[in-house]
Amino acid sequence: MTKLMNRDEFRSALEEAIKGKSANKAPFSVAWASGKLSRDHLARWAENHYHYVGPFADYLGYIYANTPEQYTEAKDFLLQNMYEEELGGDRHTDLLIRFAEACGTTRERVENPDNMSPTTRGLQSWCYAMAMREHPVVAVAALVVGLESQVPSIYRKQTPVLREKYGFTDEEVEFFDLHIVSDEIHGERGYQIVLELADTVELQQRCLKVCEIGAQMRLLYTTALYYDYVVDELPIDQLDMGQAA
Repeated sequence: MTKLMNRDEFRSALEEAIKGKSANKAPFSVAWASGKLSRDHLARWAENHYHYVGPFADYLGYIYANTPEQYTEAKDFLLQNMYEEELGGDRHTDLLIRFAEACGTTRERVENPDNMSPTTRGLQSWCYAMAMREHPVVAVAALVVGLESQVPSIYRKQTPVLREKYGFTDEEVEFFDLHIVSDEIHGERGYQIVLELADTVELQQRCLKVCEIGAQMRLLYTTALYYDYVVDELPIDQLDMGQAA
């Protein structure tokens, strides 16, 4: 019978649930990190990514509404995260659109949901389902630990290339610089909430499962971008998939 894990055991299990499923392993990410994507490819990424991360404050709002009053620190974290997404300085989606426009697309195309792929729509729907229907601690595990905590490791590989290979300015890549810092903080706070509040065997096991699924969903989403937009111009045998990590 599965037993209740202590914090160290549970932390290791959460990290193991995500391990090996990083979106860095997707061919789109490999092509990006090696500077082989065109600006048009990056524009398609931005048009899709907007519909995944654009509603992030909405996801958090549903979790907040479902979080019991006594979980004060968790509710404070969710509010702060929502504030940073929408009100704390530049709205994060505006920074993403600034990058998209630098890639050659328009705000109108980015905001139009007809320009996201079916796989992106699936990821967005999964995020809404987790936020609206799951136990709030499980939802934090899915969206903050399983998804958001991955972001710094992904953007650390991609952002230098945007400057060095593509010549984007600091202002144009501010979206990435911001999330390398903020999502490292958010990811760790998400871990701490899950470690503290997943206090039954059932909750721990559900958190582990949704972390694994969340990582798989982001990997699937990023892989689909390659096959939807890139593969005809850049066959996979032209990528060094061994560099993915």
